[in-house]
Amino acid sequence: MFHGTMTALVTPFKHGRIDEEAFRAHLDRQIAAGVEALIPAGTTGEAATLSFDEHKHLIGIAVRHVNGRVPVIAGTGSNNTAESIALTKAARELGADAALLISPYYNKPTQEGIYQHYRAVAEAVHIPQLIYNVPGRTNSNILPETVARLSGLSNIVGIKDATADMEQLVQTVDACNGRMEFYSGDDATVLPFMALGGKGVISVVSNVAPGTMRALTNAMAAGDLAHAKKLQFSLRQLNKMMFVQSNPIPVKAACQMLGWMDGEIRLPLTPLEGEALEGLRVAMQGFDSGLEQLEIGED
Repeated sequence: MFHGTMTALVTPFKHGRIDEEAFRAHLDRQIAAGVEALIPAGTTGEAATLSFDEHKHLIGIAVRHVNGRVPVIAGTGSNNTAESIALTKAARELGADAALLISPYYNKPTQEGIYQHYRAVAEAVHIPQLIYNVPGRTNSNILPETVARLSGLSNIVGIKDATADMEQLVQTVDACNGRMEFYSGDDATVLPFMALGGKGVISVVSNVAPGTMRALTNAMAAGDLAHAKKLQFSLRQLNKMMFVQSNPIPVKAACQMLGWMDGEIRLPLTPLEGEALEGLRVAMQGFDSGLEQLEIGED
């Protein structure tokens, strides 16, 4: 259903409010670069510090402004199952094409609890849904057998896997037996992930390098391993610096460096400073921006 490069969007803020103008410009910039889908109100979009109304408002802006040019996959996850259902219903009513739901965090549910959480949302809201496994954020891991159980639910169509664990990926792909699509949630391992059957990436770095990331996923889909390897290596330092502190601290700083938006970020996150900021600046300067423009221009 979805494939290629899908961007986990940052949320621009100005004076404590969503900067709608900057957000719309960012949507247009991503679409012009050829990304295959856009994800507002996810982890990279600071969903944890958006109010319920802001969350819905941001999804609504994305759906209306994108206007069918690419799919919009709304972030609707929560550690509260009832809230996840409410957000997912709102996303459906706003016209989102699908929902991305992070595994419940802080509660530390069992595998049965994780299964029942996703099942409850899937049964309550008839919209395509992607589950999201990111143990570094949630302190829980959705095990292959749990993913396999979830793959039996008709509107759970895929998983964003940010474990960077290729052995677990193989086990999970095998357990699902073709009933689910797999998307990398780790920019540094897109090439091996797709080599093992992944359909693409839900990317942080594509906020600032959408053309290069899209060229990488296109090359893997076409079986051009040599070109894909070149592109994965070209992104190496940028990928590293995007996670020098908690996402989205570095990527928002990078967007500010490019003049696209203010670097405002909501507490308890704080702006990138000092050596980390300088390291990101060096990585941004060292990234082959000519390659980025070439990849966009070749589309």
